[in-house]
Amino acid sequence: MNVSEKVSAYIEKHHRWSSQLQQLREVFQQSDLVENVKWGSPTYTMNGKLVAGFAAFKHHFAIWFHQGVFLKDPDKNLINAQEGKTKALRQWKFTEGDIIEKDIVLKYIREATENSLAGKEVKPKKKKSVTIPELLNRALEKDTAFKEAFEGLTPGRQREYSEHVGSAKREATQLSRLEKIKPMILQGVGLNDKYKNC
Repeated sequence: MNVSEKVSAYIEKHHRWSSQLQQLREVFQQSDLVENVKWGSPTYTMNGKLVAGFAAFKHHFAIWFHQGVFLKDPDKNLINAQEGKTKALRQWKFTEGDIIEKDIVLKYIREATENSLAGKEVKPKKKKSVTIPELLNRALEKDTAFKEAFEGLTPGRQREYSEHVGSAKREATQLSRLEKIKPMILQGVGLNDKYKNC
């Protein structure tokens, strides 16, 4: 399946929003961006750099701008999907009944493209090292298979699990969390993986 077919399949798969997603695709096709698929959804690039994309969810669909923090956004359409975590990415959410104003969407896409060509980007900060809470550390030391599985996770997943256990104030809660996450760690999955494709 080529890229165009993959994007078509993505649109068809999301029955509830397929007509709106097709409209967004047509707007993107009026730009100079190259159509791709990344993270399972349509993305649009310029000179190999991510500029924007769109995605469908259960209760909404959205356009995202990879470096959307630089967009002027005179109509106040953009939101930060994860306040405090997301630095550059901005999202334009649509729900049932929202009208896609193609000229305005295209204006945002063109500005995002110009910003990309100008090299405007927020560089990701180097992630801090993983601080493993004492309770988790003791459990890892006692169980070799558990330790190997934990060390096989990406630093981001290790950090998620460490923060999950360490953020509990009571030791009983920490122990309960540890029991719940152990099978997930042994399977090599991340704490929040089940939410990543919703």
